[in-house]
Amino acid sequence: MSVKAWRLFAVVVVVMLAACSFPSLEDEPSPRKASESVTRALKDVERFWGEQFPKLTGGREFQPIQGGYFPYTESDPPPACGGQQAGYSPNAFYCPDQDFIAWDAQTLIPSLEADYGPALVGVVMAHEYGHAIQQRIGPDDQPTVVLEQQADCYAGAWLADVLAGRSEAFKKLTPEQLDTTVAGLLLLRDQPGTPAAAEGAHGNAFDRIRALQEGVEDGAGQCAKYRANNLPVTEVPFSTRQEAATGGDLPYDDAVQALAADAQGYWQRTYPQLAGNQWPQLPVRAFEAGSPPACDKPDASAGGAAFYCPDGDFAAFDTTELGPQLHERIGDYAVGMLLGDLFARAAQDRRGAETRDRAGQLAVDCLAGSWTNDLLTRQDQDSLRLSPGDLDEAVSALLAFGRASDGSGPTAFDRIAAYRSGVLKGLSACQA
Repeated sequence: MSVKAWRLFAVVVVVMLAACSFPSLEDEPSPRKASESVTRALKDVERFWGEQFPKLTGGREFQPIQGGYFPYTESDPPPACGGQQAGYSPNAFYCPDQDFIAWDAQTLIPSLEADYGPALVGVVMAHEYGHAIQQRIGPDDQPTVVLEQQADCYAGAWLADVLAGRSEAFKKLTPEQLDTTVAGLLLLRDQPGTPAAAEGAHGNAFDRIRALQEGVEDGAGQCAKYRANNLPVTEVPFSTRQEAATGGDLPYDDAVQALAADAQGYWQRTYPQLAGNQWPQLPVRAFEAGSPPACDKPDASAGGAAFYCPDGDFAAFDTTELGPQLHERIGDYAVGMLLGDLFARAAQDRRGAETRDRAGQLAVDCLAGSWTNDLLTRQDQDSLRLSPGDLDEAVSALLAFGRASDGSGPTAFDRIAAYRSGVLKGLSACQA
């Protein structure tokens, strides 16, 4: 099981420069509008660190970036960093030697603004400022992936300040805008199969979103504690050449059969721990688009193209459009996320718990994550297991299922956080 990019996210390869590298998108961006967003973001991030820095350092006064801010283009390249003059690339970076931040004002930032909005531009700038904070307080002896995710976490701490209404630059960030920002973060990830120990590794999307959310939830003080010995990095290299060649993806029919059987076996083993009784076999029915099996009150997912039927005690999903499209556009574990959701709805309903309100949906997402945890941590190499990119596929699927649009129910941001809890901590995280 592994990754294919959602067609919406048109990614191009860029050259690594200094600390960070971000891909550009094809659109009709407005450099002027994006420049205004960058200026507002940097001023607001400085305000944030003026308040937070003394709290992290026992009262030390915050010193803003001294070397300046530099938008650049092909005709006006960024300043030299560490004695090395770089050519043009669609990038954003912090230079520790000269203490400045530079960004591509021609392509990268205007494209991010156009496709994902100013909040993502703010997160990118807050991430780069996070590297400036590292330069001031450390650590300076950690792998790149730790430093990059710490900067993601610092960006999340700033984002929490925005969500709390303390920002004059970014007011009333809506749930839909927050979900769109998270969707943009899927671009800013390592290629599947990149080992976390690799030089320049930033982490997969699952880990980077986890770091951002940890900053939102727990603040900058938690981010400052990041070290190689306490960071839950999930990215692993491909285990075989064949797995790398296929991206780890099973063919669609094989994926459906294998994943459904594995979910069935997981709940047979764990449901007694959750509910105190045995797990009855859950039938999974296929149907053609627009012709679902009869069900009085379906507990729907994926816009109604998949559901658990409490009265008939079965799960069903569209196997002519929904399933194949998830597999083609995202990857095989997007199908796994769909099945995980359906089995989790059955588990929640069978134990007499709610699934349709906010708390119930988040419980379903956590339970789905607990199955992923089992796939991620099992030692049997002959059984079904996750491959590089699968967790990113799960996040992509959750965004597809749960983007905030009408203001009701939990946001995709909240659903990913609940799923993450199950993935990292297992079933025990979902039993409250």
